[in-house]
Amino acid sequence: MSAPVALTRSGAVRGAWRDDAGRRSAAFLGIPFAAAPVGELRFAAPAPHPAWEGERDATEFGATPFRDDGTGGVTLIPEPGIVGDSTLNVNVFTPDPGAAGLPVLVYIHGGGYVSGSPSSSWYDGAAFNRDGIVTVSVSYRLGFDGFGWIEDAPHNRAVLDWIAALEWVQGNIAAFGGDPERVTIAGQSAGGGAVLTLLGVPRARGLFHRAISMSGVLSATPLGRAEELGRRLAAELGVEPTRAALAALPEERVLAAQKAVEPKLTAHPLAAVRQMIGDGVPWSPVIDGDLVPHAPLDAAAAGASADVPLIVSSVDDEFSMATDRLQGALRLIPASAGLGLLGLARDIRRPYLAANVDVHAKGTAAVLGRYVSDAVFRSAALAFTRARGDAPTWLARFTWPSPAFAGRAVHCLDVPFFFDCLDAERIAHLAGDAPPQSLADALHGSAVAFISGGDPGWERWDAASEPTRLWDVPPTVAPHAYASVEPLLG
Repeated sequence: MSAPVALTRSGAVRGAWRDDAGRRSAAFLGIPFAAAPVGELRFAAPAPHPAWEGERDATEFGATPFRDDGTGGVTLIPEPGIVGDSTLNVNVFTPDPGAAGLPVLVYIHGGGYVSGSPSSSWYDGAAFNRDGIVTVSVSYRLGFDGFGWIEDAPHNRAVLDWIAALEWVQGNIAAFGGDPERVTIAGQSAGGGAVLTLLGVPRARGLFHRAISMSGVLSATPLGRAEELGRRLAAELGVEPTRAALAALPEERVLAAQKAVEPKLTAHPLAAVRQMIGDGVPWSPVIDGDLVPHAPLDAAAAGASADVPLIVSSVDDEFSMATDRLQGALRLIPASAGLGLLGLARDIRRPYLAANVDVHAKGTAAVLGRYVSDAVFRSAALAFTRARGDAPTWLARFTWPSPAFAGRAVHCLDVPFFFDCLDAERIAHLAGDAPPQSLADALHGSAVAFISGGDPGWERWDAASEPTRLWDVPPTVAPHAYASVEPLLG
């Protein structure tokens, strides 16, 4: 059988057929959606990729913006860094490149906006292909390259990359069997934050039609803070904060300077947790008044993308492991005092503890771990959902307790269930040796229903009852299931 070929606007690409339990699909990997951001294009807005003649090989993943320093990045997901210059790529997985009108999922990876890769085996589109959905994973510039302030460079270069990738999908996805009028964007962690950001970006209007944010962060950097950090990085390098000066430096030097100017976590473990809550991520979308006119929460409250159906979810114990090593040190410290050390106002501590009696009994370290998760992720999920008012929104919590993390639902745990890839590499490290396939069937099936038809299968959010899907075995729906974070919202 000859290899599958698709004709994009830049030229033909040759992929590879795959077989999953007798179901054939095709993968096209490493297709450039923009020119390599090097040379004169370094720190510039993404530019169109030159057309090519003949068939371009698309059977191997392309280069990634993530440069793996041997630590594997910041996520619990295997996300390989691949060396090379042409880092702005998409991977397309399709049930049939000869089909027409299939729904499309575009996935944006996480990694704190400084790491992560679209080439993870967890983001393979095989399961979504099985269910009739074309799946696209995209790359974008990270850290200073993507978000750093430069005097004469465009702000939010990574956001421009997201938009360029979505524009590529609009112009080319029909060649892979997809419908450009049925595009859902999704992402987890920083990728979930990208989704929430794009909902408030005027230039992204019409490029997608539904959205899913999993453990999305609400990080948005004020322009003044971005400029301060950008000037510090240039000073660290001993150059002016201009495109020409910074682009003349080797990539390795800029990456080293990026790490040098990032806020350093204090050696005291409790102070480090407080710092993590207060500082957020140093590199994130910048509120520039133009491309990103408002912070995501403010944009939602103003009605941005109110016509776009959205699923918002979090996992119950996102970053609870951040305080595990403090159990001994905190065993004699009252939970209220511990929350005070993390900066929680006195008048909020009592109602917060009352709303979290289940974890209060496990000790102060457990309470502070829950608070970290609530302050960074879970309160954001409820706040964003409420900010959308009557816009079509569905709220969820992933609650299944992983035996690999002492019965907790930790950050990233929902991703392999969403992609229905429980046999992928390193799943046992996160979900144990026997993660429930029935839960993957339910969560993945709900995503398929939403991407295909706009309804995930439970009641959409309303202010009166706040129905929430609880992803466990079996899945249920409960009212006001985010009540434990209520005291943090005021």
